Amino acid sequence: MASTIPDPVPGRHDPAYAPVEAAPATGAPRPVEAPSAPERAAARIEAHGIDHIPDADRRGRPRELFAVWAAANVNYLSLLAGGVLVLTGLTLAQALAVIVAGNLFWLLTGVLALSGPASGTPSEVITRAIYGVRGNRVNNAVVGWAISVCYFALNLAAAASAATALVERAGIAPGDGVTAAVVVVIAALTLVISVWGHAAIMKLYLPITLVLALAFAVVALSVFGHADLSYRPAEPLGGTALWATLAAGLALIASGPLSYTTSADFSRYLPRTTSKRAVVGWTALGGFVPSVVVCSLGALAATAVDMSDPQTGLESILPGWFTSAFLLALVLGTIAINALTAYSAGLALQAVGLRIRRSYSVLVDGAAAVSLTLYALLVSDLLDTMSDVLQLTVVLLGPSTALYATDILLRRNRYDGPALTDESRGSRFWYTGGVHLPGALALTAGVAAAALCVDTVYTGPVAAALGGVDLSLPAGMLVACGCYALLTRPRRDALRPGRDAA
Repeated sequence: MASTIPDPVPGRHDPAYAPVEAAPATGAPRPVEAPSAPERAAARIEAHGIDHIPDADRRGRPRELFAVWAAANVNYLSLLAGGVLVLTGLTLAQALAVIVAGNLFWLLTGVLALSGPASGTPSEVITRAIYGVRGNRVNNAVVGWAISVCYFALNLAAAASAATALVERAGIAPGDGVTAAVVVVIAALTLVISVWGHAAIMKLYLPITLVLALAFAVVALSVFGHADLSYRPAEPLGGTALWATLAAGLALIASGPLSYTTSADFSRYLPRTTSKRAVVGWTALGGFVPSVVVCSLGALAATAVDMSDPQTGLESILPGWFTSAFLLALVLGTIAINALTAYSAGLALQAVGLRIRRSYSVLVDGAAAVSLTLYALLVSDLLDTMSDVLQLTVVLLGPSTALYATDILLRRNRYDGPALTDESRGSRFWYTGGVHLPGALALTAGVAAAALCVDTVYTGPVAAALGGVDLSLPAGMLVACGCYALLTRPRRDALRPGRDAA
């Protein structure tokens, strides 16, 4: 039994499903061509939540995934992250190398997306195979919901800064009340897309991608015109300090792709026969290309202006006529990324066991994110908060992503969607008391290893011994993968192709 209350699904009795019109000659009604399945789906709120998507409801092509991930990654947070790398003391060449290396983790996001068409269920359900029915509820509460809400808040805070500046340009005096109103309006626009659901996302994100690409092309021309391509800080880093900064920067950039352990949420409607290479390729490219470009623009801009105040700095080099359009583009990009985040967080709430419609669970996410955003803007420092939170989440996201990818490889991407939605004690995924011990132990070991090596909000003992070099990302992922592979070895026969993997 799935923990979801489905939204109403229009059927053929719905007048919108098969409209009629009067024939001009006889006046007799005649049917007109019904809207295509994607058009019908986009015109109504998505009915499916964490339940299994039957083959009859599958649709789309893998290339559509490119626009979904591209629109979500042309955003203010990526621009800030690129600028932060230069602010921490890296040369431009070092910063660009970190940006490319960190964004290579989008390949893992593509691998995780494979499980969507195979199972017809979202990531929040597929991971029951790793942690068990009960164990997965804990996983979804922390990795699926809490971290998603944190990312929603960080992106919302960054967009609110841009939108507040836009409001000021319109002659409205700044203040806490204005900031709060701006946050609520942006969140509301975001949640409209998230509530409408999967088909609306697929339909809207191509035009959003094109608009954002045009806007950032203008930004790129301005940045390249002012950037110092041979930039080196006055006192270049060396030795341990350099390695520590490179490791921290890698964790910061990699936190973006690693935060999307939910990529199957957006591929699960694809037919099960969809090309695996196409799913991986379009997902990975959709995240990698715009992330590298936008992060690089942030790094290049930091060689010419003060990116500790990115909005003011960028305005000083952008054409005057374009400033307002740029601010609007930043807001639009954040709406795109947060709509995906809120959508997945809503599914996570259902997977935790909350008996609520998906369309309502998304609103809960929005309320929590708005509260965190107001704290980030009115109480804390945005840049410090962003850097600390993104680096710290790697402690959880690295091991959980590695485990998910490992499970896909061990099972040869064979997942039984209907069986995964069974939460009863008789479920194949109930395991021992509702917990799959190999998955739970491997995640615990991976997180513990990462925590020992982290150097962000606090310094772990391994990081301290290495002079501040943060190895939490590779340590957590390698330990989690290794433990899971070893602990599942006795079950290897059950994971071979042709067997009914449980």
